Amino acid sequence: MRKTKPKKRIMLPDPVYHDPYVTRFVNNLMLNGKKNLAFKIFYDSLEIISDKFKNEGKTPLEIFRQALDNVTPQVEVKARRVGGATFQVPMEIRADRKVSISMKNMISFARKRTGHSMAERLAAELMAAYKLEGGAYKKKEDTHRMAEANKAFAHFRF
Repeated sequence: MRKTKPKKRIMLPDPVYHDPYVTRFVNNLMLNGKKNLAFKIFYDSLEIISDKFKNEGKTPLEIFRQALDNVTPQVEVKARRVGGATFQVPMEIRADRKVSISMKNMISFARKRTGHSMAERLAAELMAAYKLEGGAYKKKEDTHRMAEANKAFAHFRF
């Protein structure tokens, strides 16, 4: 490459839980630069989760982390043209991309849900992901299934 790679920016931890993953999630959740609103939505959804899972014995942040782990894909398929034919080639995903994909899937499926406020929809999607169900978890399963079906083309990896 001609240019040097840009430096990786350090993500500052959020003010309440002191967790950089929360800040990253809120940055993905944010629309039109409204970060305070995104933080409010996220914290309200964790409050809803803590009300629902009182007797679970876990903090809302642990439930959030487990939900993210449950929807994090390990492999993905990429289209690759070989001799006029397009193959879906399964490839492993980099660690930072895994987290990014899982957060974006979680947020997009929360936005598609029905509910009164975004905080309720996000809480519902997080609780569904924690219980190994919901749209984001289904998307991860579909991705893994597609990679498994196309593993015969794994030798086309680039």
